[in-house]
Amino acid sequence: MDIRPFRGVRPPREYAKEVAARPYDVLNSAEARSEAGEKSLLHITKPEIDFAPGTDEHSEQVYARAVENYRAWKQRGWLVQDGAPCYYIYAQTMDGRTQYGLVAGASVEDYMAGRIKKHELTRPDKEEDRMIHVRRQRANIEPVFFAYPSDAEMDRIVAEIVKGSPEYDFVAEDGFAHRFWVVSEPAVIDRITAVFDAIPALYVADGHHRTAAAARVGEECRKNNPNHTGDEEYNYFLAVIFPDDQLRIIDYNRVVRDLNGLSVGEFLERLAQDFEVVPSTGIWHPTGLHNFGMYVDGRWYSLTARPGRYDDGDPIGVLDVTVLSGLVLDKLLGIKDLRTDKRIDFVGGIRGLEELQKRVDSGEMAVAFALWPVSMAQLIDIADTGNIMPPKTTWFEPKLRSGLVIHEF
Repeated sequence: MDIRPFRGVRPPREYAKEVAARPYDVLNSAEARSEAGEKSLLHITKPEIDFAPGTDEHSEQVYARAVENYRAWKQRGWLVQDGAPCYYIYAQTMDGRTQYGLVAGASVEDYMAGRIKKHELTRPDKEEDRMIHVRRQRANIEPVFFAYPSDAEMDRIVAEIVKGSPEYDFVAEDGFAHRFWVVSEPAVIDRITAVFDAIPALYVADGHHRTAAAARVGEECRKNNPNHTGDEEYNYFLAVIFPDDQLRIIDYNRVVRDLNGLSVGEFLERLAQDFEVVPSTGIWHPTGLHNFGMYVDGRWYSLTARPGRYDDGDPIGVLDVTVLSGLVLDKLLGIKDLRTDKRIDFVGGIRGLEELQKRVDSGEMAVAFALWPVSMAQLIDIADTGNIMPPKTTWFEPKLRSGLVIHEF
């Protein structure tokens, strides 16, 4: 894999916690408005918060404000560019578990050639929105989240680096800890580059739209430059790359507004054709693959798919999102397209199964399903075989904080 160091634009140490922000796509405009302090990167990534509530986030004035704010943050010294190309190590700690990622420039060419592998489809409208930001800023403001097959030499290099004092070290409002080291020594930089030269592939874990947008803008720059050499900064984009054995995917659950005309009794009776349905005295947490929790009419149930209802020999057929979609959402509830059907919503497991129960008890939803999470091995298998996961399959935690470093081109 072709990666390289870059001259990061980042906050001075004393401003890091104030500048750092959650990614643009995990909070809505109202949440961003309430979270954003004076120096928050949200003024750049969600600039609609600087306007009256209800302002169209895709309007020309909002896109222009993002550029104005980025320029202002640099003028005020809240963001400063490093003098020489560096790699960076970014450590996140959640529930006592730490994962260490390398911050680097990932190659547009590697993405276009399929060496950076994806597992989700992207929506053109969301890609275009991100492309406008990247194109106008001439910068990747927010990183993408990649995985690589773990490597013992890279583990040793990271272990050496993190013995030193971090440049940033803070705990965010959600209780997750963030530490950040600058890697500027030429010999260490060369070692890291050499390790990745032997890595066969990178995998998009989170940020498919940002990845596609960054790569497409890089392609635009290449086509528009008659003197293109391949060494220009636009040939790379901002990524944080984690070893696959340190990452954890958590559950991504479903709630549905109605039972498609069925009574609760009819629904349970028809479920029993494909599942062993067992009532539970409390919240039912799935116990393994092909076991689901379901909450309906004030009660939790364990659902276990009967043998022959799934295909463990198929990378997609083995996924519980596939089993649930085929046997329940489509077959019983009439939900054909998870991307467009307004009767279904998705709840990240970080909110807990209590959130599913709350959504049903409020009357907003009729039924909720808790799923066993996808494994990193399954994700890599799907990407390697050129398959695409169903929508809303993976939820990674902790999320990357944006604003610790920016890549300009």
